[in-house]
Amino acid sequence: MYSKFVFGALLFFSSFALAQNSKTANTVLAGGKPVHTYAQLPAVNKPAPKFTLTDVTMKDQTLDSYKGKYLILNIFPSVDTGVCSASVHHFNEDAASIPNTVVLCISKDLPFAQKRFCGAEGIKNVVMLSDFRSDFGKTYGVEITDSAMKGLLSRAVVVIDPSGKIIYKEQVADISHEPNYEAAIKAVKN
Repeated sequence: MYSKFVFGALLFFSSFALAQNSKTANTVLAGGKPVHTYAQLPAVNKPAPKFTLTDVTMKDQTLDSYKGKYLILNIFPSVDTGVCSASVHHFNEDAASIPNTVVLCISKDLPFAQKRFCGAEGIKNVVMLSDFRSDFGKTYGVEITDSAMKGLLSRAVVVIDPSGKIIYKEQVADISHEPNYEAAIKAVKN
């Protein structure tokens, strides 16, 4: 009798925990197959969550490091994939030339790999930042929680205005697709 009660209680609390998790979890596709991220992206018109990330010189960079500028957060799994590389190249060429705007390319790649990539590819107009030792992926809801890509970041773009408020966000529905560059750039120009 006691074991049935304990089993029932465990089942109830497990169901409750799953229900709570499903309210915040986000489903995206990776090559057409569903994967889940830690949560939804932060809301538009709200203050951007604080973060500390590591640059290619192994120094910490925070949200406050870029205070007073528009920020385009180009978030992706790894710079060593075709689509991720394409997004860095695209933002390096287009968005980086917009006045008072900094493009932060954020992944779990080690700073050494990011530096190597930028040197080999001639990337000079974006800032590469690594989430290898922070909680950025969870704070922004983009950390993948299952599949072979568990622990990496999903593909997303977040635009933050000079006051620190989120003015645009896009969780790319399929990680194998590029983000909507034009919409992100338009958000900065409006």
